[in-house]
Amino acid sequence: MLKINFWFSLLRLAVVSVASGELVQWLSILLYPVFTGFDILAMRILFADKFPSDQLEKLSSLGYELEYRPDLASESLPREINAFDILVVRSTRVNKDTITAGEQLKLIVRAGAGTNTIDKEYAAERKIPVCNIPGKNAISVAELVFGLLLSIDRKIPDNVRELREGTWNKATYSQAEGVYGKSIGIVGVGAIGIEVAERAHVFGLQVHMIEKSGRPSEVEQRIAPLGVVHVKDLDEMVSKCDVITFHVPSAPGTRHLVNARLLSLMKDGAIIINTSRGDLVDESALVQAMDSKGIRAGLDVYENEPGNLQGKFDSVLAKHPNVYGTHHIGASTSQAQAAVSDGVTHVIEAFKNGKLLNCVNL
Repeated sequence: MLKINFWFSLLRLAVVSVASGELVQWLSILLYPVFTGFDILAMRILFADKFPSDQLEKLSSLGYELEYRPDLASESLPREINAFDILVVRSTRVNKDTITAGEQLKLIVRAGAGTNTIDKEYAAERKIPVCNIPGKNAISVAELVFGLLLSIDRKIPDNVRELREGTWNKATYSQAEGVYGKSIGIVGVGAIGIEVAERAHVFGLQVHMIEKSGRPSEVEQRIAPLGVVHVKDLDEMVSKCDVITFHVPSAPGTRHLVNARLLSLMKDGAIIINTSRGDLVDESALVQAMDSKGIRAGLDVYENEPGNLQGKFDSVLAKHPNVYGTHHIGASTSQAQAAVSDGVTHVIEAFKNGKLLNCVNL
């Protein structure tokens, strides 16, 4: 019965595709199992990062064969991938070698939004879809933004360190500016940017966004009560705001968006928050700006951060006294991971039924 339902779904989608003029595109996806000999009922899935046990049990009950290897290093993937139809990753890098070695590989799922750790272009050459799970971790990341911001303003990590060392230092830590009434510029008004904006408004920060026409009506409705100040471009934003927080994807146009020129426009002592992607920041330029202008930074991501869960990380930027950093944990709350993992299951089930959800490379 399952096979009958599957092929009926293919036929129905093909009919819809004819009507929409997209027959060739859809047939290439929907008839993929026919030309590859792919058995829809026996897909093998490799999980190369942590994944909630209840979702693993759910996928197993749906008939998938699972192998759970959350400690699998990126360098080991090419040796392990060959027998699997689907690869699910979070932070583990998926490079050309892994994709080449995956002779049975038919789908790569990023359990999260960003896909810069996956060689999407080469996967596209191999006709392997890369799908992500956008928007599910937005609240988690927004919460970390404010954890970093308050940590910088109140020097919370330093407070904790000295208390654990047996030192009472109220004289030093009583000196804080506070964030109420400050201006915050939000670069990237997607799901995360909106969550940050709403929290900033509650904290009494003046929210700034870059003017953009054609935003979806639901976005306009959510930002309407926030008293947003619109600026014409990023240069104007950084010259006016006390805090700048970045929520944009990794792309050729965003690489080293935070560079020496942009930093020169910022206020002395301004705060940069980056919880999106490490390559947005020219790290040497930021170090120089911290030394010369007192720029402060709350960072969850770094340009050459390790691709594994644990390992050595020798970073001049991360060690700088003006940096309060975390270990790329923006999406790492149980609430966020439950939502993301549920999205992964939906993507896999849709693929089994001949549909691609959130495909970013085909």
